[in-house]
Amino acid sequence: MSGFRTTRMSGSRQRRVRPRRAAWRRAALGLSVALAALGTTVTGAGAGTAAASPGSGPTAIVSMGDSYISGEAGRWRGNSLTNSGSRNGTDRAWTGSTYDASQVYGPTAANGCHRSDSAEVHSATGTTQALINIACSGATTRNVFRAASGGQAYKGEAPQADQLASIAAANDVKVIALSIGGNDLGFASIIEKCAKDYIIWWSYCHDDQQPVVDAKMDTAMADVGKAIDEIRAVMSGAGYSASAYRIVLQSYPSPIPRGSENRYSESGWSRVSTGGCPFWNKDSDWARDSLVPQIADRLQAVATAKGAQFLDLRDMLQGREVCATTSRLVTADQPPSATTSEWARWIDSNETQGPVQASMHPNYYGQLGQGRCLSLIYAKPTGDYGCRNTAGSGPSGMYLTAVS
Repeated sequence: MSGFRTTRMSGSRQRRVRPRRAAWRRAALGLSVALAALGTTVTGAGAGTAAASPGSGPTAIVSMGDSYISGEAGRWRGNSLTNSGSRNGTDRAWTGSTYDASQVYGPTAANGCHRSDSAEVHSATGTTQALINIACSGATTRNVFRAASGGQAYKGEAPQADQLASIAAANDVKVIALSIGGNDLGFASIIEKCAKDYIIWWSYCHDDQQPVVDAKMDTAMADVGKAIDEIRAVMSGAGYSASAYRIVLQSYPSPIPRGSENRYSESGWSRVSTGGCPFWNKDSDWARDSLVPQIADRLQAVATAKGAQFLDLRDMLQGREVCATTSRLVTADQPPSATTSEWARWIDSNETQGPVQASMHPNYYGQLGQGRCLSLIYAKPTGDYGCRNTAGSGPSGMYLTAVS
């Protein structure tokens, strides 16, 4: 790789720096500002109706937690380099003359919770009568706790456990799907750091980010456990016995592939300018085979300790990740497809196609796949399961495997 210079950093560590290209610095700044906000109305039937007791009212699944279940990035059906119009059919916010994100996110387009119409719970068809989403993009565990237990309002909304209380009273809640903990661990800052280390610095991020994650892990997992306790307290207060409903705690999928499974060479600019996956091979391998499994294993331990089911999504996007060799960009000649397009949103660091907040999340297709996973585990009253996709198949090809 030519065109680099070496500069002395603190201590004995050296970094080799790309020439100071204004475009890349603007891109990195835009990524930094937008990701700082990552991290941000109940949709679905059954909220605000007459009170019901457990076993009466419409049956319901409720999704709670953060952006990986709220529906962040549901606006996008694959990724396209075309920046105008419908972006080759990938932008579901295109009205024919302008862009209206509320077509996808409803009223939560305004506050940034980004609950999409394709969000996991809304894609869990064939399950309950009501599919209710109170998750919010950017939420942490403290945004799930009840206010009485230290919970905090977020983006103009009450803590999610407090929202759950009225939902539990008005519906016969069967399953509560929970995705939480990623923002407590600093997902957004990890993505930002790794992207900057590729775009600006010739340096890896995994060596300094792993200790950061390790330092936060125990507290984050303890707070995930408390979030489950808070949900149980709400359900008990609404008259539900422990056997009347299930909590399904889920892990996170990897939105980027292993280095060997990336269709763009790490030695050029394609991972930034074309693929939207600005990560070194070693950092990609760390994220895919170390960080994501580490978090999943710890979340499973919490689920076991708290009597919740566990849905392992670590392999859900395998082969469908951003820049994966077995997926492709959408073009005028290759329209969006659930079988060939990427299932995760790339990093658009210049925000030429909407907020970078959506970066590295399951997109429309990925959310349909998540919904299928939720439908499948809904039919499994006990046990922990991993969910994977079938190569060459759409969301209907998702399948479960038992995990111990």
